[in-house]
Amino acid sequence: MARPRPTEKISRRLGVELGLKGARALRGKSGLARRPYPPGLHGRRYRRGKSDYLVQLQEKQKARFFYGMRESQFRRVFHRAVDDAQPTGAALVRLLELRLDNVLHRLGLASTRAQARQFITHRHVEVGERIVDRPSFEVSPGDRLRIRPGSAIEPLAREALDLAVTPPPWLAVDREAMSGTVLREPTREEALVPFDEALIVQFYSR
Repeated sequence: MARPRPTEKISRRLGVELGLKGARALRGKSGLARRPYPPGLHGRRYRRGKSDYLVQLQEKQKARFFYGMRESQFRRVFHRAVDDAQPTGAALVRLLELRLDNVLHRLGLASTRAQARQFITHRHVEVGERIVDRPSFEVSPGDRLRIRPGSAIEPLAREALDLAVTPPPWLAVDREAMSGTVLREPTREEALVPFDEALIVQFYSR
């Protein structure tokens, strides 16, 4: 049997499915589904108690890996959330959800956020009438994004769409045109995420 890839070990270590393997997870073949315990020699016997700091750190790590961000990137978004009119936790989730790579994945046009970032950085994605090559680009209500017509990654996007679930209600997808529209900003309740943002706020407030 093939050994789990490092990305799957992240999900196993943190104990939640982080959507890092796309089709494998949808088919119930992710590392966490097959081995629901931490990786390593003593993973099955892992029972160590967790300090408040460790719990908060792990919630931050879940969010960071879920959205595929470096620590410096994530910290910048958090500081923007602190200055937002919304409560910090809700603002943090909203800003993360509005990233272009996340929206492309939520629409089903990429099987994972990592694949979405690859599509974007290789200039296969348009927002409005222009190519955007920054995964961190923040979309706005009314924005229409699509896979660039004639792009070499069209088959991959079609495959992702075939496996995708229905997008959240703040997004609309046109499967034939391989495009999507941001109808409005997401509410906190609509953002299905595997972490507790309140603990992330506590972590950065220490």
